[in-house]
Amino acid sequence: QVQLVESGGGLVQAGGSLTLSCGQSGSSFRLNVMGWYRQAPGKQRELVATITRDGTTNYADSVKGRFTISRDNVKNFVFLQMNSLKPEDTAVYYCNADRWDYRGYDYWGQGTQVTVSS
Repeated sequence: QVQLVESGGGLVQAGGSLTLSCGQSGSSFRLNVMGWYRQAPGKQRELVATITRDGTTNYADSVKGRFTISRDNVKNFVFLQMNSLKPEDTAVYYCNADRWDYRGYDYWGQGTQVTVSS
């Protein structure tokens, strides 16, 4: 079982920056694709960014040029550097991953709140 734990959320003014982190707790499975998703009140959960083990990235159009995803394969951590934050980035951000040896089954973190004030 993979337990993902996020940290780094908070309240920031528009134009500010935050960095989210996510790592495994209590296990050290080799992870395949890792990513970040978000869910705003009254909206569906949406993709923010993903990164493969070899570093290939994918971003939602709404965050391209402002957010950067990265990972540490040794420590099984994934990071999301968020710059030029906008009020519409306000959401609960969830970490996501699947296992290298058991692909396609998604594991999720508990979520961390990001609030951007105008």
